[in-house]
Amino acid sequence: MFLIVLESRTMSELTALTIAEARDKLKSGELTALELTDAYLEVIDAANADLNAYIAVTHERARKMASRSDERLSGGEAGTLEGIPLGIKDLFATESVHTQAGSHILDGFKPRYESTVTSNLWADGAVMLGKLNMDEFAMGSSNETSYYGPVKNPWRRRGSNIDLVPGGSSGGSAAAVAAHLCAGATATDTGGSIRQPAALTGTVGIKPTYGRCSRWGIVAFASSLDQAGPITRDVRDSAIMLKSMASVDEKDTTSADVAVPDYEASLGQSIRGMKIGVPREYRMDGMPDEIEQLWQQGIDWMRDAGAEIVDISLPHTKYALPAYYIVAPAEASSNLARYDGVRYGLRQPGQDIIDLYEETRAAGFGAEVKRRVLIGTYVLSSGYYDAYYLRAQKVRSLIKRDFEDVFADGIDTILTPATPSAAFGIADQDMQADPVKMYLNDIFTVTVNMAGLPGIAVPAGLDSNGLPLGLQLIGRPFDEATLYKGAHILEQAAGRFQPDRWW
Repeated sequence: MFLIVLESRTMSELTALTIAEARDKLKSGELTALELTDAYLEVIDAANADLNAYIAVTHERARKMASRSDERLSGGEAGTLEGIPLGIKDLFATESVHTQAGSHILDGFKPRYESTVTSNLWADGAVMLGKLNMDEFAMGSSNETSYYGPVKNPWRRRGSNIDLVPGGSSGGSAAAVAAHLCAGATATDTGGSIRQPAALTGTVGIKPTYGRCSRWGIVAFASSLDQAGPITRDVRDSAIMLKSMASVDEKDTTSADVAVPDYEASLGQSIRGMKIGVPREYRMDGMPDEIEQLWQQGIDWMRDAGAEIVDISLPHTKYALPAYYIVAPAEASSNLARYDGVRYGLRQPGQDIIDLYEETRAAGFGAEVKRRVLIGTYVLSSGYYDAYYLRAQKVRSLIKRDFEDVFADGIDTILTPATPSAAFGIADQDMQADPVKMYLNDIFTVTVNMAGLPGIAVPAGLDSNGLPLGLQLIGRPFDEATLYKGAHILEQAAGRFQPDRWW
């Protein structure tokens, strides 16, 4: 009995290490990559039935990758993420491994190629633990639209056993990081799908500038909005992971040929003299007092660190959410037209080719994906294109100009709440009955995607029920380094938060 308890404690100690801590122990020889990987696999096998964070666990591949990392570590050839076990959102193509975007329509699909982002991670020595659950085709804010069922948030309200959502669409990534089922995870953000789940799980999530990370090999939702980024336990780990993920890529013409700095070097730098913008338009009617108080606390922390707080205006913010829910479904309806049951994935029998298309798409897509495809097809149709899609694109240009004007006036970064509330219950009746209420979870995040800017969510406190809340920093294009500098200040002031283990 004593040996079992000791072994269990050792596993939890290993999986409690941050990426930076594990990196140092691996390089010093205190720990082997195989030991660390086995610890994570054991924890996943014990906990995943409760949390449903992983869709597929790649035990054999993980151990092989870890063994190769140990060889490189002993030979002095370690990469920057050598031996670090990561979870991969199911949106990233991983060669010969389950890649289905959380959808039934890609049933059985195992690509013969690797996404550029995951290729970069493997080149730096990272180890793949498996594929993480997500909202179907990244369409959702709660991870309840997945074909594989909802992910459960490791956090629970104080004194309650009600299961809560982890946010979405990168809910599996956020839950796995928060529950120590991986050292870090890849994620994607189209309207808040990194920052919102990070805020709801007490983790750190950054949506980089559009073009900072290659989109090649990532299943497309809305191509002009999608961007990959990491979810991690702290700001330092985020800086380490993004440095590895980011690159220019000739296979993705929207990726930017802009130097990727050493983000970790930004941490600990002073923000004295920086101008932090506080947009008045983000003070929404009916915003909970706890969110308002958290925001004010963040303002005070930044001021205490020497920053100048400046009230700013982003006048077109109120149009961002409706414009987003025209642009994103329009691009989704176009991108998802390729799933027809002919070449790969699910195929339902039909009397002819049209019937096969209809039967396959009806069976393969979930309700939320169908809703967005229908909306997107409608706004792109003859007679409605100018009234909806073209107008939404014009609004998008105005939103982008608002940010440009503010940054031109000398603002270095913008501080806002990350979400309008803490995590809500799985199968919440109000959310289920009114999709717009679910969409409002992205109210503070969609502007960043519409403008192509970087944004980071940092845990900043707990609400009255003991659930995590986050603050968001928005930066200039390709200035993630400044975001990390500010995020580290917030993290140092707020401290780190950990859920009580129930799984």
